[in-house]
Amino acid sequence: MEPDSSTIPKRSLTNILFVVFLRLIAISSFWFGMQYWSMLVGYSLNGHARFDLLDLPWKVASTTLAVLFPVAALGLWLTVSWGPVIWVLAAAVQCLMYGVWPVIFGFNPLIIILHSGVAVLYCIFRIVLFIEKRRRREPVRVDLP
Repeated sequence: MEPDSSTIPKRSLTNILFVVFLRLIAISSFWFGMQYWSMLVGYSLNGHARFDLLDLPWKVASTTLAVLFPVAALGLWLTVSWGPVIWVLAAAVQCLMYGVWPVIFGFNPLIIILHSGVAVLYCIFRIVLFIEKRRRREPVRVDLP
């Protein structure tokens, strides 16, 4: 026996593209996290950036990002509300590292540009999805006798 009506609403093209976008950002966040972990355990950079060899600012920043990026990747992949929030924290830390304190961490404008571009694209997606949701709502009808 089949139900009379489907209870699962159809996703719009914008919603599907938004999920694909979030998953691509999740993959890149996971990649960033693994880069920091490989640096901290001495797998990359010929072991010169192991945790015990780093100075204090790098220890704080790299361990923070080694935790935040994989957690953000999980949240973005699952498309839960806390995923973008954690990603914003991680991106802000990285932008502060390379933009505000270039003497300590070096200057990397590409990271800042990419994170800013992703943030702008995310905001555009959210605005378009909000407009779509408002258009799909049924208008309120007032039937007066």
